[in-house]
Amino acid sequence: MIEIKHLRTLQALRQTGSLAAASTLLHQTQSALSHQFSELEQRLGYRLFVRKSQPLQFTAQGKILLDLSDKVLPQIQQALLECNEPHQSNLRIAIECHSCIQWLTPALEAFRKEWPGVAIDFKSGVTFDPQPALQQGELDVVMTSDILPRSGLFYSPMFDYEVRLVVAADHPLAKKEEVTPEDLADETLLIYPVQRQRMDIWRHFLQPADVSPVLKSVDNTQLLLQMVAAHMGVAALPHWAVENVERLGLVVTKTLGEGGIWSRLYAAVRDGEQHQAVTKDFIKSATQHASEYLPFVKSAVRSNADVPTAMQ
Repeated sequence: MIEIKHLRTLQALRQTGSLAAASTLLHQTQSALSHQFSELEQRLGYRLFVRKSQPLQFTAQGKILLDLSDKVLPQIQQALLECNEPHQSNLRIAIECHSCIQWLTPALEAFRKEWPGVAIDFKSGVTFDPQPALQQGELDVVMTSDILPRSGLFYSPMFDYEVRLVVAADHPLAKKEEVTPEDLADETLLIYPVQRQRMDIWRHFLQPADVSPVLKSVDNTQLLLQMVAAHMGVAALPHWAVENVERLGLVVTKTLGEGGIWSRLYAAVRDGEQHQAVTKDFIKSATQHASEYLPFVKSAVRSNADVPTAMQ
């Protein structure tokens, strides 16, 4: 019944001493301000000030509401200031396993220098499908290549990365300049336990060519790479997930098709939280590190159709 605008109007009336002067202070017409008071007084059932009094006199009820405004309005102002100040003390992050975590750990150093009071928590147990946990408030940021429609989440493009074929160092495909879908027809493709429609190699490489290799699920990246090195299958992964093992000479990565398969990594947050200072700086720091130091990565070029979007 009593709105903030009513309390502010009462204070303006006390400050100026007349409706005319109060209307000027509040950038309203005197008629509009008079109508606002009349409507409020009619709803309340009592007068708030004595008309045409000089100096202006408030009724007992008007004085009570003035006292209320003196208490409430400063509290509201302080609350609004606090809303604009960084107040996150924890940042709960999950990364889908096919995006892995190797590249992110070094990126946190610069972020921690800027936000020493923010505790970073990597959540496990939601590795392969973390976005529902984000929707339910169990996470603050999810790094993902999948955009869920009508999710209430906001997706900010971070960077594009190449999905490369991983084979044993002495595998016949290791010598090929360009791998075709048909090259994988008789292979066992080691994948994470996700639906195949979520896999870039399936959507953009195998399915269009009507090629269906045997699929085998593996829920651990290190085990998956060991199986590749042991000729138990091949895999399609971002290069950063393979870099250390490839450097040891156990596996080789190859470009899939002409020009390779490129995917985009997004930072997903709940819509409305994308402007929080801690969250923004974390995404910025991680994006900058990846773009500067990771091979087979390039900046996400934003077209009009690919700006950060809230999928509701």
